[in-house]
Amino acid sequence: MTKELEHKFIIELEENQNIVHKICKIYTDNTDAHNDLFQEITIQLWKAYPKFRGDAKFSTWMYRIALNTAITLYRKSKRQIRTQDFDSVLYKVKATTYDDTEEQQLKLMYDAIKQLNDIEKALVFLYLEDKNYKEISDTIGISEVNARVKMNRVKTKLKNILNP
Repeated sequence: MTKELEHKFIIELEENQNIVHKICKIYTDNTDAHNDLFQEITIQLWKAYPKFRGDAKFSTWMYRIALNTAITLYRKSKRQIRTQDFDSVLYKVKATTYDDTEEQQLKLMYDAIKQLNDIEKALVFLYLEDKNYKEISDTIGISEVNARVKMNRVKTKLKNILNP
């Protein structure tokens, strides 16, 4: 990978790393697991970056890689995230400390979201990120109509979880 491509990747990752932190928050229960998943997603993004064509926004592409990585690792290890060694270049990424003050206010919602299946979690996450149904369908790989139907079902399910 060229230095220019490496530099672009690092800038894009630093600008959008809160996306990864939010996904890690949804799919993990503790700080160590969060950090391990963040590292694994970063590695997968790094490996996939040379194939990024720019057809979609970087953040949309990042959502897809991050969600797929989180879902795959979650399914494989049942919440015991396995990690790989960092490539030396990834140490150049300036990771910011994740401030979860705002997240604590949403603890009940996150607890409810954690009870959803993997696809439902991804739908809620993208919905909360103000993605339209077209972006959600592109990211998850389902039709726009299917995304709308599934989202309505998830909303009902969350209401039932939060108000038994």
